[in-house]
Amino acid sequence: MKRAILALSGGLDSTSLLLHLLHNKYEVRCYLFNYGQKHVFELERAQKNIDYLFQFFGYSVFCKVIDLKSVFEESGSALINKDVKVPEGHYEQVNMKDTVVENRNAIFAAILYSKALGWANQIKDKVEICLGIHKGDHAIYPDCRKESRDALAEAFRVSNWGSENIDYYTPFLDYDKFGILKEASNICDTEMIDFERIFENTNTCYQPSILGYACGKCGSCVERVQAFLLLGQPDPVCYMNGWEETVNSVRETLSKQDKK
Repeated sequence: MKRAILALSGGLDSTSLLLHLLHNKYEVRCYLFNYGQKHVFELERAQKNIDYLFQFFGYSVFCKVIDLKSVFEESGSALINKDVKVPEGHYEQVNMKDTVVENRNAIFAAILYSKALGWANQIKDKVEICLGIHKGDHAIYPDCRKESRDALAEAFRVSNWGSENIDYYTPFLDYDKFGILKEASNICDTEMIDFERIFENTNTCYQPSILGYACGKCGSCVERVQAFLLLGQPDPVCYMNGWEETVNSVRETLSKQDKK
């Protein structure tokens, strides 16, 4: 039995990784983090997918929300601070630094390692920490860089007994966002899982409406729309301005970025 610890954000990458793990016969424990994000309803969508996969396919996935709001209450990030507007445009623009949450992924990584090590010690066997990192990760996020991940992994290894039972698994390392989405689509076809239903129950947008409609303008929306265009089908989530108008807007944003 292969065992996996996964941080499930409710977004495209981590949802695709969950599908990958289930398809490859892992026992999965998912942890969702409420860190005060403006798009916190993504956690509800993640739970809907957990329920759907269990009800119709028998995938039993342990899932727990960890409350970290107080940890980040001083953050100046646009993802948390109500006085800071989420920037629009392509991720490569310098203003996207406003979406960085101070030390967020390092804190998540420490918690995941603790959970993995506790599980490994209980069963006296290996546990893998699964990460959805991919070649499209942006240098604008310091705690997504390889140097950060490697340094943290080494610090956790030397700081704990039993670390020989913890491994890292990063199956999307050579994929971009489209590659991740394509794999998820193939898995859904193989397992007869409703692809549209799964991805309708995800959120990528950093500034959704009160009804959960995606803005179609923030950097994460731009990347998601681009991936669905490459896949050749509409995104099943709702956009504030509708799918066709959002596509036109994203194409214009991408065209401007290509000219820089």
